[in-house]
Amino acid sequence: MNKEPVKRINFRAYKVLSRAIVSYSDLNTLFQNLSELICRSFEVKGCSILLFDDREKQLFRVASYGISQEYLSKGPMPIDINDQQLNEGTPIIVKDMQKDPRVLYPDAAKKEGLGTMLCFPIRHRDATLGVVRVYHSEHLELDEYDLESFSLLAMTLGLAIENNGLRNFLEQLKMALGNLPLRMLEGL
Repeated sequence: MNKEPVKRINFRAYKVLSRAIVSYSDLNTLFQNLSELICRSFEVKGCSILLFDDREKQLFRVASYGISQEYLSKGPMPIDINDQQLNEGTPIIVKDMQKDPRVLYPDAAKKEGLGTMLCFPIRHRDATLGVVRVYHSEHLELDEYDLESFSLLAMTLGLAIENNGLRNFLEQLKMALGNLPLRMLEGL
């Protein structure tokens, strides 16, 4: 039986999440707080933030909330980064985690009590950096407004990740230049 789409995002929760993304300078703290905020604000079972490792061709978890350690340790998470939905930034909706062939560990999902998974690509420009996964114990059908709002939050997170990486690079560059003798810096 299909349920009507549920509107989960309200403007107040959206503002809190948006402010969190743009105000944190420590990405680890941001990821952890964001996964908890998503769960609490939208009353879902769990949330994980995963980044793409282009060497290993898989996702690795940087934060999670509402999910057991046993489920988090279920195994590797290979991903096809060339997946059309990921590259377009389109949300991926898995309505039944026990029956969908895209789910690598359906038995673990069943044991964890997970029914639906919503996957929002974290992108910056043309690159897919990772995904935000939102889990719910029962079937969850979000309305279009919520899907677009979650997608926009994931895009904003991508911008924050890229800015943080650039800031770290510039700090390292500044430190390296600061250690050079002054005669070597002339003409720069």
